[in-house]
Amino acid sequence: MAMMTMRIAALACMGFALAGCGGGDGGIFASRDVPLENLDAETIYKRAELELETDDPEDAAEYFGEVERLYPYSEWGRRALVMQALAYHRDGNFESARGAAQRYLQFYPNGEDAAYAQYLLALSYYDQIDDVGRDQGLTFQALQALRGVIERYPDSEYAQSAVLKFDLAFDHLAGKEMEIGRYYLKRQHYPAAINRFRVVVEDFQTTTHTPEALLRLVESYLSLGLTSEAQTAGAILGYNYQSTPWYEDAYALLAGRGLQPEAQGDSWLNSVYRQVVRGEWL
Repeated sequence: MAMMTMRIAALACMGFALAGCGGGDGGIFASRDVPLENLDAETIYKRAELELETDDPEDAAEYFGEVERLYPYSEWGRRALVMQALAYHRDGNFESARGAAQRYLQFYPNGEDAAYAQYLLALSYYDQIDDVGRDQGLTFQALQALRGVIERYPDSEYAQSAVLKFDLAFDHLAGKEMEIGRYYLKRQHYPAAINRFRVVVEDFQTTTHTPEALLRLVESYLSLGLTSEAQTAGAILGYNYQSTPWYEDAYALLAGRGLQPEAQGDSWLNSVYRQVVRGEWL
């Protein structure tokens, strides 16, 4: 990303220089009165760069698109395609950004900017995940695209950022399960709540939501009179998160029924508990 930003800045400076010393022809600024079809690819590209640098990403995207249209498969056209994806993204036009990034990856899978195109593709999904209440289909798509950056371009400058965003997007999915589980729990739909909290414990155990999910399982199972399951959930919580308020609350709930957090019975939680003790769960 830093390298791309430097490239934008450098080319924009070149654009200003050309505008200032165009030998009386006005450089890029004079070319505004000339039909784009009469301009070479570099001139149109630099005009697009200038629009991007002066905070007009919508016009920048249009000019980058013209480079690709008028000079397809050229060096300038290839570079313009990924830059068009960036311009659309800055303009908040995520669907168009996604389309441009996908075209770059389709036409130039081994191009020097392929890693950046894949990263922009991921961002086109990720930057729409602003709260857990939104459609989680976007989160799944963001995860898939971010995984593409991590797996295909592990040595790129975007890999570390992709890993961080992957973890955050994964946490969003767990957060959605918790949101629905709490909804059911509040309305005393305990089996439905348990199903949601179970998903967090089994499929999202590395997220920040796991300790609360275990506490809610203690609550739900106690409400159903399933004390063995409640004790086992409390035992898992104590094994991994004993110093947290979630465990304190779970312990108080169990103690209020004269129970201790310990593995009991042969439920799915007992299987998880055995994995935890063997160190294979987290």
